[in-house]
Amino acid sequence: MTNATISAGLIKGADRRADNVHWQHMAVDKEARSLAKGQKPCCLWFTGLSGSGKSTIANVLESKLHLASHHTYLLDGDNVRHGLNRDLGFSDEDRTENIRRVAEAAKLMVDAGLIVMVSFISPFKADRRLARSLFEDGEFIEIHVDTPLDVCEDRDIKGLYKKARAGEIKQFTGIDSPYEVPENAEIVLAGAETPPEELADEVLNILRREQII
Repeated sequence: MTNATISAGLIKGADRRADNVHWQHMAVDKEARSLAKGQKPCCLWFTGLSGSGKSTIANVLESKLHLASHHTYLLDGDNVRHGLNRDLGFSDEDRTENIRRVAEAAKLMVDAGLIVMVSFISPFKADRRLARSLFEDGEFIEIHVDTPLDVCEDRDIKGLYKKARAGEIKQFTGIDSPYEVPENAEIVLAGAETPPEELADEVLNILRREQII
């Protein structure tokens, strides 16, 4: 009657996740798609510092696989942030969500029978472990492009290290945000010592040996 506030509350919105969603069986499965393509689908996960050569090697590798009539797709960290992950920043939480989303996308591509290459810094072990857990045994191949920080910084292809050192970019991996080096990567590439073409051939030889291609 007096228009005075006598209580206050919070209206909590309904959880957007439904509890009545079920897997739909599909007649064509991963095995059928793989047989049609004549290859074993897998995720080649390239991790390393900015400037380590991840995207360059992955790009050369995809070109070689494409010329050999293999079915591939390359998910690049910068490119994905223009679309699927454009709403994410570079906090630890956003980096984790960045990896979760691309790992789920890569899983769908593997289910489609593709050899998918993922080129992401992916600095945290827990995030890479989460990505691996989405795939079946033998489908996830972690590739550490092991290029020392000083070499990456000398290259500074995008001018990012200079900006990070000047304080213009915060939470930059290797400068003020850590990079947790993989301990058990299936493949380790010496990014400072060997040309990208030879490193791509090194991965190709391993894929042949493992009968993926």
